[in-house]
Amino acid sequence: RHGLGVIFVLLDGAWDPNPKSGPQPFPRPHVHNSRWVQAPGAEILGDPARHERLRGYVQGVIGRFREDARVQAWDLFNEPDNGNAHSYGDRELPDKAQMALALLQKEFAWAREVNPSQPLTVGAWRELDLEPARLSPVDRYALEEFDIVSFHSYRPPAVTLRWIEVLERYGRPILCTEYLARTLGSTFADILPLLKEHRIGAFNWGLVAGKTQTIYPWDSWGRPYMAPPTVWFHDLLRPEGIPYAPAEVGLIRSLVGERRKAAGWRPFPLSRILARDRVTAAPAQETCGSEISSRICGAFHISRKPP
Repeated sequence: RHGLGVIFVLLDGAWDPNPKSGPQPFPRPHVHNSRWVQAPGAEILGDPARHERLRGYVQGVIGRFREDARVQAWDLFNEPDNGNAHSYGDRELPDKAQMALALLQKEFAWAREVNPSQPLTVGAWRELDLEPARLSPVDRYALEEFDIVSFHSYRPPAVTLRWIEVLERYGRPILCTEYLARTLGSTFADILPLLKEHRIGAFNWGLVAGKTQTIYPWDSWGRPYMAPPTVWFHDLLRPEGIPYAPAEVGLIRSLVGERRKAAGWRPFPLSRILARDRVTAAPAQETCGSEISSRICGAFHISRKPP
């Protein structure tokens, strides 16, 4: 109806490493992501013999939607090796990075067995470097093995541009699947035009302020806040749907409005542009329609890799 698609994130390495089923505790007031939990969590992640139990979940979800045009891509594991140093660091596995890489490699193989029409990705999220040997093992694996490049950047424009230049060398379409940290210099005004210039799909963190409380910055874990901050960290809209900063909404509309108008704002699956394979270097025609797809349309032709 609205031309929207979704990128499923199947596993998560951020925040609370000890998830529990059943009723969840209420958020801690004024604390960023105070009740976000990991999946699968430290207990299973730290026991390789139990990793196989996740195969049915991963393959069941991907298999159910493997040809669904509403699914744009599969982000298999969010920040797998995040040590959560400023929140739950004392509860994390000492060998989390190694365990996370091992599970990610298994998950990638499970997803490949299902053979979805949509591309697979995992977001690089640490410091990016032109020299692959200086990348974390998880980021290097994500950038070298997956169908499309994706990354997280909450850094100012100069740093984000440097990372883009690193990622462009991989010769694949790029998505920035997390950005927007206003007090750190990652703003709509500074980052979104940069991403558009480089034909990078853009996903800001947070739509509506709510129970995740991500209008508060990361330092709310160590610094008490008694009221909402004057400058929001994440999020775009107030709970009643009113923009936090109308100028930001105006900027977004100005950047995507003409493309939407020209395309007739019809749904167009990302998988038809970013097919599940490696790219060739030839520029493509700009014929796609959805907001997400149109930002990266024209960057590459994709050719299917033989099975």
